[in-house]
Amino acid sequence: MDFDTVATSAKPTLHLLCGKIASGKSTLSAKLGTLPGSVIVSEDNWLAAIYENEMQSLADYIHCSSKLRRAMKPHLVALLKAGLSVVLDFPANTRTQREWMMSIIKESGADNRLHYLNVSDEVCRAWLHARNAEGTHDFAATDQQFNTITSYFSEPTVDEGFEIIEYL
Repeated sequence: MDFDTVATSAKPTLHLLCGKIASGKSTLSAKLGTLPGSVIVSEDNWLAAIYENEMQSLADYIHCSSKLRRAMKPHLVALLKAGLSVVLDFPANTRTQREWMMSIIKESGADNRLHYLNVSDEVCRAWLHARNAEGTHDFAATDQQFNTITSYFSEPTVDEGFEIIEYL
């Protein structure tokens, strides 16, 4: 199956990204964002623009991300109801995060695609080190932060109601 067949739908679609830090979520997001009628909404970009100086710890991230999700939900629903597909470059890495995303799908009536980047810790860590060295990402996670955040990761399951597309 080719990329366009996997990525498109007859009605607006909420594209979700699941994968560990540096697994390629933002890279895939950029590719999905090139589909006609699509817009990318990136958590990292919004957090960096609004809360850059307030995010010094994982607890800060959780607090700021929660505030951002509350503010973004009506906007995301409105975009989908207006006929645009949304590439939501927010992590769909825990069941709680995915429940929030499913609430957007249910409220908007949109289709969904959960793009699961199933990449090993070793590969993600190597890509993280390369990304940090380049200095092109809004946030540079340390190995300790990688380990802590990855400890909360949970693979998506079919019972959650998403159309899961797995990338190995």
